[in-house]
Amino acid sequence: MAKILIYNNNINRMETYYRGESQAMPYNSNRTLTVKEFRGSSQSGLLWTTRRTMEAWNSFRYIYGKPIYVGFAFKRPWEGGHSNLSQHYAGVAFDVGQNLNESERNSMRNLAINSGIWNYVEPASLTPRWVHFDERQVAFGYPIIRQGSRGVYVCIAQDALTTLGYDTGGLDGVFGTRTNSSVISYQNKNGLTADGIIGTNTWNRLMSDVVGKEATSTTVLPT
Repeated sequence: MAKILIYNNNINRMETYYRGESQAMPYNSNRTLTVKEFRGSSQSGLLWTTRRTMEAWNSFRYIYGKPIYVGFAFKRPWEGGHSNLSQHYAGVAFDVGQNLNESERNSMRNLAINSGIWNYVEPASLTPRWVHFDERQVAFGYPIIRQGSRGVYVCIAQDALTTLGYDTGGLDGVFGTRTNSSVISYQNKNGLTADGIIGTNTWNRLMSDVVGKEATSTTVLPT
């Protein structure tokens, strides 16, 4: 049974669901994406994504018209396996079509580009053996977040900070006062501007410190 945090973009609210491995992801239509498929190789019992990502998947799966093999989707930062600012850590990215031949992958990639459904589709030169598409929030890296922010990028920050031993008050995707205090403490310790705002410099240092570190005694795990 997985605990799944969903950022509902429509109402700016974090939602919590519990699903078995063979059940559909929240907001997924016609069971075209199960929890197991979304989890991929992640060993975490706590997952997160956005409603918009699930609805983009629904739309693309509909126009593709047949099952899509998912090689990689979600990972938590401390599990590693992707670049430091990977959208897989936000739960908004898919690497798919590893079972297809080159021509079939190119057809899927072109469909993803021409559909306008995804915010980003990786060019074949970067992912020749699979198709990557995602619902990233900004063109490059992660968005700036601060007290009052909500969403999956807050989940990333809370996950990274707690793994590194900073108390954010839990992992709920809501940037509250305790998360703000933990960010300031982290920034002070690492020679960053201690303003509680996670921008480019803090993101780069934080993710460099945590990606692939593995879970620690302070990592937030589902109960």
